[in-house]
Amino acid sequence: MNRHIGSNFDDYLNDDGLIEEVSAAALKRVIAWQLAEAMKAQKVSKKALAERMHTSRTAVDRALDQNDAGMTLATLASAARALGQHVEVRLVPNADPRLATT
Repeated sequence: MNRHIGSNFDDYLNDDGLIEEVSAAALKRVIAWQLAEAMKAQKVSKKALAERMHTSRTAVDRALDQNDAGMTLATLASAARALGQHVEVRLVPNADPRLATT
């Protein structure tokens, strides 16, 4: 019998040990999207952002790549700062205590 019948997706991810990986990837995608939206709103090119960050255009491309899970928080924070923003990461308690590991 399938142990996941009647459970939610978070239960499945937690049981398979994937929830942290999926959450981190989702966070990176959201931040990359927000950076791209801020660039559009401010009419800032990748080249201009790279200059503001004192880095290369390649580093900006990586920061904006929603699938590049290896991007550091420091680089994302630098990009945000160059756009007049900041990155906020915080710990919050699980809404569902079943998701806590034992």
